[in-house]
Amino acid sequence: MKFEAILFDCDGVLVDSEPLTNQVLRDLLEASGWSMTLAECMAYFVGKTVREERAEIEARTGQPLTQDWLNDFYQRRNQALSDALTVIPGARDAVQAAHDATRGRIACASGADRFKVEMQLHKVDLLGFFEGRVFSGHEMPRSKPAPDVYLAAAGHLNVPGHQCLVIEDTTVGVTAGVAAGATVWAYSPQAVGDAALLLAGASQVFRDMADVPGLLTAV
Repeated sequence: MKFEAILFDCDGVLVDSEPLTNQVLRDLLEASGWSMTLAECMAYFVGKTVREERAEIEARTGQPLTQDWLNDFYQRRNQALSDALTVIPGARDAVQAAHDATRGRIACASGADRFKVEMQLHKVDLLGFFEGRVFSGHEMPRSKPAPDVYLAAAGHLNVPGHQCLVIEDTTVGVTAGVAAGATVWAYSPQAVGDAALLLAGASQVFRDMADVPGLLTAV
């Protein structure tokens, strides 16, 4: 196998968190004056952080985005995830195959805050694979689409970016992985946005996380 390390995004790749998170966000934004459907909320916010969209939220609601509002969002989001989060089908086998193929040189590099990432991985029994190798964009100078979180993960594993494989599901994440010098495979279960993922620099798009072991064997 040509990759020395494999770096996974978390939300939408390992855990099915986006509908839960965005339902909470949609409800709170509507209460603040910005009404949209869940699908519209996901189309706008998936791959982004709420705090980085402060200007847009304030413009749409006509209210300041306060730390109290963010804390309320995080608390409600975490409760929803704790109650109902599930693993992406096939993700466990994908992570096991990546771990075996790289002799443990894998990491989780997410744009989300560390508490959320580690809580989610623990909830679906994947944290053991990534213990000590979880990287949060909140702790970097810049979050995705900047490459910082992927460069930090690669650096920790002592593997150059160009020898890493990144597995992502958003154009923002693909852009970050490509900027880090990595090869990026894009998980796109419903074939929505394939062209955008490829345009962002993904070398291939695949439909099922259960395909990852076979894809790794083929490279």
